[in-house]
Amino acid sequence: MAGTILITGASSGIGRETAALFLREGWRVGLLGRRAAALEAVAEGRDTALVLPCDVTDADAVEAAVARLAEAWGRLDVLFNNAGNNVAGAPIDEISVEDWRTVLEVNVHGAFVAARAAFAQMRRQDPQGGRIINNGSISAQVPRPGSVPYTMSKHAITGLTRTLSLDGRPYDIACGQIDIGNALTDMAEKMTRGVPQADGSTKVEPVMDAAHVASSVLYMASLPLDVNVQFHTVMATKMPFIGRG
Repeated sequence: MAGTILITGASSGIGRETAALFLREGWRVGLLGRRAAALEAVAEGRDTALVLPCDVTDADAVEAAVARLAEAWGRLDVLFNNAGNNVAGAPIDEISVEDWRTVLEVNVHGAFVAARAAFAQMRRQDPQGGRIINNGSISAQVPRPGSVPYTMSKHAITGLTRTLSLDGRPYDIACGQIDIGNALTDMAEKMTRGVPQADGSTKVEPVMDAAHVASSVLYMASLPLDVNVQFHTVMATKMPFIGRG
């Protein structure tokens, strides 16, 4: 049954694809991201879309966005905690502290901020409860070469998922994680041109349509709260994951 979802990083890539699917399926969708014009393009003037331009790392702004959504639609059923970024791959001693902090700020701090605001709303609404779906990535399970900041950030997301799953039980707040491998977005386009492998080579990797990620999130979001997909991996079948390294 359709409900209300907040999607962070909704202006591009997986967030945009997921938002478009949920809107087509009759959900009310809060679109959170930094670029208002890009969010408006996703919304296409629908009254079931609420554009919420803000930086996911700004706790006050995210709390205000959740409050605005709750005021408009009465409750928040699902958060897709999706916003993320990355920096160029390199050995750890060639990665600047500034680049590390850039990834940490969005991928970890931003995920915490969004989950915190959503959890608070789900806890106080009547009826109580909701669902948080974190975007983990294949890198929450295994690293790519030269990926210390991103891999560390996605392992942190797994810790967030597990803890929220535990802490949410008394309040009917479920939490699951989707780990995505090689969905074809702007961020993953480089896979089609060749990326470093664990054996030192550079190879083109198979990719998949991001629509398959969106449909996976829709499935997870549509379950009743007494059922939860704790971890879900969706990936291009022949990408180097099983046997990576």
